[in-house]
Amino acid sequence: MSMFCYQCQETAKNTGCTIKGVCGKNEEVAKLQDLLVYAVKGISEIVVKSKTDAAEIHTINHEVLTSLFITITNANFDADAIEKQIVKVLKLRDQLTKDTGYNGNQDAAVFTVDSRESMLSKASQVGVLATENEDIRSLRELIIYGIKGLAAYTEHAYNIGKEDVSIYSFIYEGLAATLDDSLTADDLVALTLKTGEYGVTGMALLDEANTSRYGNPEITSVNIGVRKNPAILISGHDLTDMEQLLEQTKGTGVDVYTHGEMLPAHYYPAFKKYDNFVGNYGNSWWMQVGEFESFHGPILFTTNCIVPPKTPEVAGRIFTTGAAGFPGCPNIPADENGKKDFSAIIEMAKKLPSPDEIETGSIVGGFAHNQVLALADKVVDAVKSGAIKKFFVMAGCDGRMKSREYYTEFAKQLPSDTIILTAGCAKYRYNKLELGDIGGIPRVLDAGQCNDSYSLAVIALKLKEVFGLDDINKLPIAYNIAWYEQKAVIVLLALLYLGVKNIHLGPTLPGFLSPNVAKVLVDTFGIAGIGTVEDDIELFMNA
Repeated sequence: MSMFCYQCQETAKNTGCTIKGVCGKNEEVAKLQDLLVYAVKGISEIVVKSKTDAAEIHTINHEVLTSLFITITNANFDADAIEKQIVKVLKLRDQLTKDTGYNGNQDAAVFTVDSRESMLSKASQVGVLATENEDIRSLRELIIYGIKGLAAYTEHAYNIGKEDVSIYSFIYEGLAATLDDSLTADDLVALTLKTGEYGVTGMALLDEANTSRYGNPEITSVNIGVRKNPAILISGHDLTDMEQLLEQTKGTGVDVYTHGEMLPAHYYPAFKKYDNFVGNYGNSWWMQVGEFESFHGPILFTTNCIVPPKTPEVAGRIFTTGAAGFPGCPNIPADENGKKDFSAIIEMAKKLPSPDEIETGSIVGGFAHNQVLALADKVVDAVKSGAIKKFFVMAGCDGRMKSREYYTEFAKQLPSDTIILTAGCAKYRYNKLELGDIGGIPRVLDAGQCNDSYSLAVIALKLKEVFGLDDINKLPIAYNIAWYEQKAVIVLLALLYLGVKNIHLGPTLPGFLSPNVAKVLVDTFGIAGIGTVEDDIELFMNA
């Protein structure tokens, strides 16, 4: 069996990548990632069957999070690093077997490998297509992808020092369930909603971690021009990496710019004290190939959103850390206290030219739940007076497909009495448009990263309370969400758990949804795809 992967929106023909991933991963990397997930399922089986308390296996909990994060789209392309993680996980699994006295025969909990060749051979037997029933496979993968997203958000919170053991316990429960052939489709649908429940828990935990450490995001104008100093570009999502980089570059003469999903770091009060935290360079993750060339300085990837570089020159300036990885690019580890040494990046920056200016001006963001709720009276008055007719949640991901131009046109053509609520890199499709404001309220309210989609849920629930409604779906809010990878999957499942219905998802529905599973989502939750901009706006405005 060759590689098979259909976990992201750009999967080939919306059915699956079988030769090479559209993301750029090769067959070897894909198979090793499959085996890493399988090994983590084995640990989950042992934890569940032995009734092990997740609070008692701290090291395993963290390695499970990291392992799942490694397999997220665009996170890690380094086969050697993935092989090392498999070896580490299997060692932990086997020690757990001894410690717990587990004596089951579930293959994921007992298989052995002793070489790269044996790993690849085993991976061919345990990948996605090993589940033959299409509907069971679809539901299992939906749960697994949601858990991958949950693991990513939970790891960010862990890095800041916040944990919730119940999340680990659910991850083990959910992954072990995907090995259980006795579970029916109905059982797995129920587990899918439970995944969404823990998605809410995980995003709330991360929100608490971020805001308790860095303050509540506040309305901020972010510079998109450049200065003439040497500079470092930081991409990804992890704010602890941002904090450490800013501390280590302080007073060095090296500027720091954000790229892609790191833009919302500018909204946190704690980072505003750094004079060398200059602004945001460029746009969404998929535009990095050209933008990294003109930046000239080193780039630090803290998480996923890597696009394989086109030239050795750019590759020679890329560093990774955490779950991120790319062949030939140094990965900067954390010590036992979570500290990282970024001195090699700083020294490289000092020797390279300053960035070329690719645009000028500024963009405004920082509308997370605390900031929006501070404006609640103004917002409510605008709704009651009719100045605001409808809110459009346009959160989620960006991507390379030309069909995503739909979201730019949708934003442009929305009536002037509507507000866009956004989070995630989908905002790059419209956050630089001149859409104006309504009574001083900007028409694009950017809450932050994809994990900050939690803020949009909090805002909706608060508005439901303020307007005295008994159903969140009675609010004047429409959901037109773009998705790309697994963190978007957990956000979607979280919204479904909260009772949100009639979400439009695009630019295509997930390829991993079988026709029957897609029908369940349509019939139960009103999930729909997108049509033309004109037809969809008419549909939403008249709903």
